[in-house]
Amino acid sequence: MADFKSGRMAADLQRIVSAMIPTLKDPRLHGQMLTIVRCEVSRDRSSARIYVSSVEGMERAKEAVKGLESACGIIRGEVTRVLHIRKAPELKFIADDSTEYSAKISKMLKELDLPQDDADDTNSEADENGD
Repeated sequence: MADFKSGRMAADLQRIVSAMIPTLKDPRLHGQMLTIVRCEVSRDRSSARIYVSSVEGMERAKEAVKGLESACGIIRGEVTRVLHIRKAPELKFIADDSTEYSAKISKMLKELDLPQDDADDTNSEADENGD
């Protein structure tokens, strides 16, 4: 995202594609929890890379990318209609595993046995002793 307009268009693309996913009739997109992680638009706004992630894993994200690529014309038509632009950027969908990775990190953090903070215990003991 090189400039303000490209950044704004990237945010708009992310919002539009996220809203369109449930309405698309491709069976590769149904029954999945898909997330549009980020969107990058070129400086001249002629192309955009949209990163798609699935909670079910990388294989499901790759499957969803194939479904989104087949619906690319419909998505581009909606982008031109919503943003009132003459030509929508070429869309390139890329499978991303960041959601799966963050779920893995979250699980690892929950499994850690961290000791409780002792500072809270000393303050409550001082209050009880009248200090």
